[in-house]
Amino acid sequence: MTNPKLDFWFEFASTYSYLSVMRLPELAAQAGVEVAWRPFLLGPIFKSQGWDTSPFIVYPAKGRYMLRDMERLAQRQGLRFRHPGPFPQNGLLAARVAQLALETTRGIAFCQNVYLMQFDEGQNIAEPEVIAACLEATKLPTDLIDQAQETTNKHRLRETTEEAMRRGVFGAPSFTVGDELFWGDDRLEAAVEWVTQARP
Repeated sequence: MTNPKLDFWFEFASTYSYLSVMRLPELAAQAGVEVAWRPFLLGPIFKSQGWDTSPFIVYPAKGRYMLRDMERLAQRQGLRFRHPGPFPQNGLLAARVAQLALETTRGIAFCQNVYLMQFDEGQNIAEPEVIAACLEATKLPTDLIDQAQETTNKHRLRETTEEAMRRGVFGAPSFTVGDELFWGDDRLEAAVEWVTQARP
């Protein structure tokens, strides 16, 4: 019997996913928890809820709160947070490339670099040259960008997003352990703890 695994669902346009992506590797290592990194797209999920953009745009007061909250949380974590323009950014290319990058030992570092480019340096991650810089920074080949546009990889991301919807994921970051769903960066510790308690 295999030990329970934590599925980590993240969207590159998600502000709070930035925080989780930067701190999850250390937390998981300390707890001895296996993590499956699952990049997906929030756009189709938002559309299923009747939104055509981020709820932080739909509800301006919520958006203003999020920006200040992110500043506080990032500072506490030793990170910089810059509100990127445009917001939300288009994370499609980043997610497609991440699927391939995560098949290597440098995949997590690539994901972290994408978030830093966006929320630390204020770069537009929809631009191929920005993603290429993230690949180069983590010593991954830039031809992953071309491979990411292949039909099989496109379908793979679509299937991952559909799986997220079936499993009840409605926002990012989210964490699932079997049928248990935890939503939000502030639930990361609870999700990791659940995995350790669920082990045989």
